[in-house]
Amino acid sequence: MFVNRIVSVYLRLFFLGFAVWMLAFYFLISNPNVEVNAQDLPTLKTHLLPPTLAQWKDTSNSGDYFDRIEVQDVGYLIWSQFPIKVYVESSQNSKKSENNLFSSSVKSTPDSLQNISRSRQWANIVIDAIWEWNTYLPLQIVDNPEIADIKIFNKRPPLTPGNLRARSAETRYQLHEDENGTLSQSFVIWLSPMQVGKYLPAAVRHEFGHALGIWGHSSEKTDVMYYSQVAEPPPISARDINTLKRIYLQATRLGVQ
Repeated sequence: MFVNRIVSVYLRLFFLGFAVWMLAFYFLISNPNVEVNAQDLPTLKTHLLPPTLAQWKDTSNSGDYFDRIEVQDVGYLIWSQFPIKVYVESSQNSKKSENNLFSSSVKSTPDSLQNISRSRQWANIVIDAIWEWNTYLPLQIVDNPEIADIKIFNKRPPLTPGNLRARSAETRYQLHEDENGTLSQSFVIWLSPMQVGKYLPAAVRHEFGHALGIWGHSSEKTDVMYYSQVAEPPPISARDINTLKRIYLQATRLGVQ
């Protein structure tokens, strides 16, 4: 009886400790904007503009919203290695699902085939939307999420501590340090399956703009990075690209020094 009580106490302590560890891990993953000691970071440095962005000229002098961009502890969230590798959920998985359906002994159903079709259609819409940014920053679609710089998932954004309001789309980033002390970033974009019609590509353009470094919002409805959804989603504007270019002219602690 005494032994059973001791075992019970140890088990409770173990599960309590495990729960605390999981909670701490959740906060670490869910809150990438944790303050970092500047003394432990690489020095600030500017990178050369990729040719596609360097050659951009706004002949209409549309202005920008650079003053609304948030600067992180590591500086601006700039990519310096191109092409930027992007993984889109469903594009590869749907093909595998289709092969499994036709090669298995289980007969495929109209519903299962329809799900594959929807999955491919979703992936195609997403890829078309992000490819609009390829005009300015070189992109590459990859099938392996492990090598991707930006991952896009067809899932409702997870709730965050202190903010239980459901979102239709969200972008988060994490920082990584290699053995040489070089800092790099990676992004995850969640797109709710409830996003349909013209609002899906609009959400993709907007969230992907964040992942490219536009960590802020415009106050103009004619910009992709406007802070709220609008009835008629606009294309990428000159102000969006002007802002992107100004960001990439700034210093950052990210990338090879």
